[in-house]
Amino acid sequence: MTVPHKERFFEDYQVGEVVEFGDYPITREEIIEFAGRYDPQAFHTDESAASQSNYGGLIASGWMTAAVMMRMLVDHFVSSTASMGSPGIDELRWLRPVRPGDRLRVRVTVLESRRSQTKPDRGAVLSLDEVINQDDEVVMTMKGWGLYRARSTPA
Repeated sequence: MTVPHKERFFEDYQVGEVVEFGDYPITREEIIEFAGRYDPQAFHTDESAASQSNYGGLIASGWMTAAVMMRMLVDHFVSSTASMGSPGIDELRWLRPVRPGDRLRVRVTVLESRRSQTKPDRGAVLSLDEVINQDDEVVMTMKGWGLYRARSTPA
């Protein structure tokens, strides 16, 4: 990444680019608080019940993992200068449980970049976003699109 992430425009996201960042500690308290509000299944909220589940202990909601990833994307990858949001994601996979004490980071690979034909002042960037724990295990993957303003518009 040659241009600082906050100053990037559509043209600065290059196909094949790989960026890795973040170090987010997962706590028991955050797992329980998030799940209590958004995903109150026993294996996310109750340590005793979680120990009897197929997970053998408390695990984070996959939605919490996605939210943590989004925070790291905003802090380290998405341009605050040019971001126009997202039209959606194509694929989301939770591959391994995230547990208290895990430390997560994100690896982003730019897969595709295309300028809008109808609105040439912007473009869409498809990326593969991988959430990785402290043991270098991929715990979640997502393929999604980001919309970014272009620095210049073709004549």
